[in-house]
Parts: sequence; structure tokens; C-alpha cells
Amino acid sequence: MAVAALEFTIERRENLATRLPRRADRCRSVVILGAPTETNHALAQAFAGHGEDASIADPAAALRLEDGDVAVARLDVLPTLDGIEPGLWRLPRLERQGAKLLNSPLALFAAHDKLSTALLLGRAGIEHPRTAHLREVSLPGFPPPYVVKPRFGSWGRDVYLCRDQDELRARRERLRDRRWFRRHGALVQSLVEPTGRDLRIVVAAGRVVGAVERRALPGEWRTNVALGAARRRVNPPSGLRSLALCAVRAVGLDLAGVDIASDGSGRSYVLEVNGAVDFNATYADGVFAKAAAALLEQAGLRRQPVHDMRRSSLATAGSLRERRMEVSPM
Repeated sequence: MAVAALEFTIERRENLATRLPRRADRCRSVVILGAPTETNHALAQAFAGHGEDASIADPAAALRLEDGDVAVARLDVLPTLDGIEPGLWRLPRLERQGAKLLNSPLALFAAHDKLSTALLLGRAGIEHPRTAHLREVSLPGFPPPYVVKPRFGSWGRDVYLCRDQDELRARRERLRDRRWFRRHGALVQSLVEPTGRDLRIVVAAGRVVGAVERRALPGEWRTNVALGAARRRVNPPSGLRSLALCAVRAVGLDLAGVDIASDGSGRSYVLEVNGAVDFNATYADGVFAKAAAALLEQAGLRRQPVHDMRRSSLATAGSLRERRMEVSPM
């Protein structure tokens, strides 16, 4: 199965370029492309705390960046759940202007389109619920119970539990008039046995910078904070940290959130990789400063601290030794 074709709507109207304000004594700006959310404001403040000119900009605007600037793309899904916020097609222009782009358009699309996410995770051998694409007449080839959701979804909206194929057929009939279903169909996944909680891990530039456990309200099987789930800070075990890092690497994002659920037997699955993850200070002390520092380093604008370099070198050496041991003849 091939990754679903990208569907971009390109407006032909030309807008006047928006030149970002910059101080005369600075030659670089960090721009967060997305809505003015609390998370994006906190990220901008964190970049400013590292000495950068930081701002939030509309990704659909005709921005004019310069060589050495950094753009962090954080476009989210549309509230109508039928695609991605405008501006995705403009992102390659920023790279042609010489800016360093974090969260590429292909990676953002792959994260927001849950069918593409499932394909990429499966290709990388990462544990993920069995997934099928539900259209007019198709039914999944794996047994129930099923979770039905939009291909482009968020906030726990329009996510349904179907305990058998009859419920799935009935749900499909009720979804026929939804715009998002008419455009993209729905995603059907095998249900990971609900335990009332899951884990969200935030990854920036290949590093875990924070994590929370989300606990659902009594009687609610979904753990979305938008549906009332509570968050508490956790320090994920190394296995789940590695799982999150592998998932983000498979999708290709620079800043992302990974939702991981474990069933009653302790087996863990990556549920989603979020390309516009919302997070706050609950996730870790200095979580925004850590994320900003990692992203600046990724962009080549900040040197890695000496103690981190030593730790990285030791980890790399250890990994190479392990690989040699694995392939050594007996």
C-alpha cells in the first residue's frame, strides 16, 4: 500500500510579502508558523530567552525570511477535520529563501494524516494498532472492537467505539453526510484495551523534553484533555522513551508529541504522532527552554554543551559496540 497522495489546495492570489520585524543588530529570526496558541507563545518566549528574535506568524502569509533565519512549522488540522490549516504549500519557499525549516511539509502531512502515519510506523516496525481505511463499502479485515476516527483529527472529536461489524456499518451510515468523511473516508483501528490512561511524550530534535500521563474521566475511554482528562508529570521508562523517539524519526518531525497506550498485559502501542502538539509546564521543568535549545542546535545555531557532547559520544560508542556484538560471527 502506498502512502496516500498529498492533497493541497493552492490559492492563485498573490499577497504582498510580510517582512518580519528585526532589530538592526540581529541577522537572524526564529519564526513559529501557526496560530497564536499558549504553546506557541511559550515557545516564542523560550527562543527569546536563548537570545533569538522570536515571533509567531501566519503560515498562510507570504513571509519573507533571510539566510540563517529559522522557521518552526506548527500547522494544525482544520477545526472541520477535513484537512490541514492553510499554508503548508508555502513552506518550501522559506527554504529557498535560505531559512532553516523545522517540521517539513511532508512530515507534517504524514503526522496529521493518520493513514500515512500508520503506514510509516508499520514500515518502521513500530507497534501500532491495526489500521484500515473505511470508505463506502469497505470493512476492515481484522476483528472488532474498532475505533473509528477522521483521517485528519484532533481533540478527541468524532472518535467512536464500535464493538462489532454491525455497529461499524451503522456508524458508517451516520458518517456519510460529514464533510470530512465525504472527502477522505475514515480511519478504523483495532481497539487497544482501555486502561483509563495513556502517555504523551514531547520530542524536540530527537530528544525527549517532557512527558505526562493522561487519565480519562470516570466512564470515559478516551484520554484527550479536551474531553476532561487530567495530566500529571511522569518520567517515562527508557523503553517508552525509545519508542517515542523511533516514532518521531519514522514520521520525520523535529518537534512532536507521541501518544502511547499500554494494554492490560503491558504491551505498548503508538497511537498518534502529533505535529502541532500542545504542551505546558506540567510536562517538565523548563520544558519550553529545553525544546527551544534542542531545536536551535538542530538548526545549527547553538553549540551542544560540552557535558552533553561527552554523553552523546559515550552513547554513540556504546551503540556501535552493541552493533558490533550483534553482527560478530559466533
